Formats: sequence, C-alpha cells, structure tokens
Amino acid sequence: MLVEILKCVHVSLSFSTDEMANPSPAKSLGDPGITPLSPTHIQNDTDQVPSGMAFVVVVAIDFGTTSSGYAYAFTKEPECIHTMRRWEGGDPGVSNQKTPTTILLTPDRKFHSFGYAARDFYHDLDPSESKHWLYLEKFKMKLHTTANLSINTDLQAANGKRVKALDIFAYALAFFKEQALKELSDQTGGEFDNNDVRWVITVPAIWKMPAKQFMREAAYKSGLVSRDNPEQLVIALEPEAASIYCRKLRLHQMVDLSIQTTQNDFSPTDNLGSTMTQANKEHVRRNRQSRTFLVENVVGELWSELEEGDRYVVVDCGGGTVDLTVHQIRLPEGHLKELYKASGGPYGSLGIDYEFEKLLCQIFGQDFIDQFKIKRPAAWVDLMIAFESRKRAAAPGRANPLNINLPFSFIDYYKKFRGHSVEHALRKSNVDFVKWSSQGMLRMSPDAMNSLFKPTIDHIIQHLNELFEKPEVSDIKFLFLVGGFAESALLQQAVQNMLEGRSRIIIPHDVGLTILKGAVLFGLDPSIIKVRRSPLTYGVGVLNRFVEGKHPPEKLLVKDGTRWCTDVFDTFIAADQSVALGEMVKRSYTPAKPSQQVIVIHVYCTEKESVGFISESGVKKCGSLRLDVSGTESAAPRREIQTLMQFGDTEIRAMAVDVSTGRTVKASIDFLSH
Repeated sequence: MLVEILKCVHVSLSFSTDEMANPSPAKSLGDPGITPLSPTHIQNDTDQVPSGMAFVVVVAIDFGTTSSGYAYAFTKEPECIHTMRRWEGGDPGVSNQKTPTTILLTPDRKFHSFGYAARDFYHDLDPSESKHWLYLEKFKMKLHTTANLSINTDLQAANGKRVKALDIFAYALAFFKEQALKELSDQTGGEFDNNDVRWVITVPAIWKMPAKQFMREAAYKSGLVSRDNPEQLVIALEPEAASIYCRKLRLHQMVDLSIQTTQNDFSPTDNLGSTMTQANKEHVRRNRQSRTFLVENVVGELWSELEEGDRYVVVDCGGGTVDLTVHQIRLPEGHLKELYKASGGPYGSLGIDYEFEKLLCQIFGQDFIDQFKIKRPAAWVDLMIAFESRKRAAAPGRANPLNINLPFSFIDYYKKFRGHSVEHALRKSNVDFVKWSSQGMLRMSPDAMNSLFKPTIDHIIQHLNELFEKPEVSDIKFLFLVGGFAESALLQQAVQNMLEGRSRIIIPHDVGLTILKGAVLFGLDPSIIKVRRSPLTYGVGVLNRFVEGKHPPEKLLVKDGTRWCTDVFDTFIAADQSVALGEMVKRSYTPAKPSQQVIVIHVYCTEKESVGFISESGVKKCGSLRLDVSGTESAAPRREIQTLMQFGDTEIRAMAVDVSTGRTVKASIDFLSH
C-alpha cells in the first residue's frame, strides 16, 4: 500500500557557503543542499517480509554485562532449544549455564581465554606477572555509557592499560563462534559449516544505533559473519527475546508472585514451593540435566489466558541495564506489537557492586582502594567474587549477618599502605554496621547489605512508576521479570509493593536463560514482532520553498531568484511513532553534478517528537546516509536516486536504486563515525 505525502517536488541544489549570508549548520558541515524529490511512506504487507536465507541452525549469543552464553536450535527441530555445554569452574551460589563476561589477553595483547578460564588463570598468576596481563570484565556497559562511541573507543584493563574495545568484543565473539561450531560439529559428526548458521546477538533495547552497529562491526571483525552476507547476523533486543520466550511458558515453567511470596536466591529447581507437583519438579530437573529445553510449538498455557489486545510488560533486569518493553498481543497468530518505545537505564545489578566499592572507600579510603585495584588487580577480582556470592543471599527479613572474605593481600597491602591494620580502620571508621570478624572477614548486618541494593532498586521502581503513568501502559495483565537480577528477592518484593496487585508478576524458571532461549526463537522467526516504536526522531536537513510568515527570516536563502528556507528538518520517522515490520520511508535525491560519484547526506536525530529545523536545541547529527552512485552514470539530464529506509526492524537499513537505469545503488547508513 502506498501512502503518498503530498509535498512540492524540488530539485537538489548544491551551494557553497560563501554564497549565503547565514550559512546553515548543514552547509558548514559539508552537507549538500538537498531537497526531497518525492517523500513517500510505504507500508509493506508485513506477513510477506522474507526471513532471509535458508539456515540449518540458529545460534544465539547472549552477550551480557556480567555473564554470557549461547544456545541453538536446528531449523528442522525448532521446538528443541539446546543450551551450551557446561563450563569449567563456577561460583558458590550461582547456578546457571552461562560464563562470566571476562577476557584475558597475554602481555603482548593476544587473546588467551574467556569466562571462568580467564578468571581462574588470572587469579593463579603471580602478582609480579599479573600486572603485565590484560584482564577485562563487565566491559559491555562501555557501549551504553560512551557518548561518542566510535570504532576507536578503548577500554581499560584491570592493570590500567588501554585496549581497543572493538578488538575485545571481536575476541569474545570469535571465542563463542569457535565453541558453538565445535559443539555443532560434535553433534552432527562432521565439520559444521559456518555458512549454515544464522547468528543472533542480543543487545539492550535502550541501546542507541551506534552501539548496535558497533556489535555488528565486532561480528565482522571476529569472522562470525562477513560484510558480504549481513543477513546472516540478526541483532535481537533483549526484552523482546524474553517476551517471545514467555509466549511459550507452561505453568510449571514459572513462578507467579501474585500467589506466592518472594523467594530468596530464586533458582530453577530450589524452593519452588508447594505450587509445583512432583511430576512438574521432575520435569524441571530433567530439563536442567539435559541442556535441551522443549518449547511449545503453539502458545503456552499462560498465553492462552491472553485475549486480543491484552497488554503486558517485560522488565529485563541484567547486570548493566534494566530494559522495559510494553507489548500487545495480536491474535490469531499471537504476533506482538510494541505499544511504547523501549525505556530503562543503567540500573542493573552492577550498581550494587559500585555501592559496595563506595562503602570500602568510606572505610579504607579512596586513595587506598584506587591503588589496591592497580597494584593487586587479581586480589580485587577475588574480593568482588566473594561479594557477589553474599550479594545473592540478601533478602527481606534476613536476620543473620553476611560475612565477606577479604583476600590476604588486601589485609597485607593495607597494613603496608597505612601502617595500621584493617581491624583498626574498621574501628576508627564511622561505619558501625560493618564489623571485623576474627576469621578475616567483613561482617555486614542484613540492613547494611540491603542498603547497598536500595539506590539501584529505587531507580528501577521510579522508572516503573513513570512507565505505568503513561496512557499506553494502562490495564497491564502481566509483568514478566527476567534477567539475572530478577532472581533478587529484594527486587521482587519492591516490584510487588509498587504494583499493589494491579498486574500479575511472572518469573520464568531459569530466569537467567530466558533471553538466550528467546533469542533463538527470534532467530528462527525474526518477523514475530510486527510493530515497533521508534526510540528517536530521525531525519535530514533540506531546503524548502520559503514561505513568508511561516519561516524565520534568518533561514532565507536566495539562489537564482528563488527564495529557499534552509535547515528544514525533513522527518523520516518520529519518536514513539509506530513502525510496522517492512515499512519503508522513501526519498529521492539527485547528484549536484553529473560527475558526482558519492552522495553523503547527514542524518539528524532528536528525542523530541516534533521538530522544525536541524538547528534547534536537542537535535544532533547522529549518522550519515552514503549513496555510492559510481557506475550508474546515464545520459538522462537529471539522475534520480530513489532511497528506501527501513525503520521497523531492530536496526535501521537503507537501499537505493538509480531510477533512470534501474541499477542498484550501494547504500549504507553509518552511525559510528559521528
């Protein structure tokens, strides 16, 4: 269906800045003075969106802030999801099949190991050696927190040395590629061809386009997929993946907090309470041992309670970010429609680690902690592992104190640094809820531990409150809590108290694997999410005919007797606008000169839903649309390059064609160079 937006058809112009009394931001940045030839919006029949090439298997990589893993399903057996082999190593109180997102490089910056293997090897190095090795953990957050992310963005290793972020992400993806292909080869009895794999990488829904493109660039660098075959990689949004998996839930595969109290250290097989029959418990036990999860080829029992138009919220609580998405069910196929743009923020469980570090600084001094992290990086990692296991034991109503092991090198280095003991520091500090245990441990009261959770949980609850006040987020039937942080009984209780029974709170078993399993299902059918909401307003700067009284006088440009208005924001898509899968925005551009080989058009974005000019506050240049028109020269007096941009997918895509010759023009949108 074509919906023509009637607008004057203009020719593209190119002016030099000295011809203008008031050069526009677009001109001074080298933008051609462009006007749209024929703005059009195209709504494709979304059911006809091609799923791409035929693949034998879908492998999803859940690249998390604190832990990562992979799962896969053969396209001939889509109801059987296999999680990866069990990893060597493990932590007390942690039971899932993922591995820590930690990576170790040799002193000459070559990849050495990933996950538990990296952490354990680093731990066993002599301190005189370890300071030369590059150990990185929890580095994924850098992609969210870096304002001007680029290919050259770097990361800091535990020893203070800098390394290119793209190299680290590529090393990690190459590791998962090697592990997955080896497992697939063992399963099939022959060397498995990477061309038969559709790869899926999960990212937070609140990530901006540069971070998503960065992951794709890392995948190209790692050899996961090639630039010549971009369709082999699908970027999945984490809460969307969780939502897709939750559609398949059976009653014995979840906990309904509406009819059950919160559980301390919630895990797939422990403390499931009397709501589970013995047969159901046995089913869960067998599933965990087999590493193969059977999903319904139709919707699950919980889903059958949903009716056309019912709404639910998925809250993905990870290590780095908390992501919220609001979906509505569309029957009879059970397709999903996003009702409100993805929201959230850096409110993951890492926030609790930062609070613990602040507490240590309060007791022992910021100067000591900073030095200790640099001089004894492996011991610092040990200390945070010890804290992690006790963090998981925090719960409402807990009476017993929590003991945290201090590494010997912490106690020893502190005495050398300050000239007195750790015990002396605790006595002298004004922190009275942390005591010294004679066994060499920090003894924290339950209230002290709970207070470390408070700032992070308060952020999540505040965000949920704001979300539930939106008109699109009324009458929510279910709230699904997923991600590793969803295991926290403190978080579960806070969400229950906030909702006051307005929605049913559902927590899937194996909650830390929910996104991973959902990402496999998404890879099998990327068209399951039919409608998304645009997180930002995107557009370009154009020239329009100057209209007296409507356009500001300072935007007037006269060229060859024609009055033009500069810097007009030509909106491709507006923030929070519904965009159907396969929906295209069409624009036509013409080269300024017949000999022009490349057209580069700056793309602007803003959080505002309505914007008039690219020079307004809050509007920034965020990318560039590049049209390579070389090789499409024709005798036509004016070449028209028709450009189609797709905004309804997890990534923004562009394609173009030369209208006069019918030849395809190489088109790309780059968000990383800006």
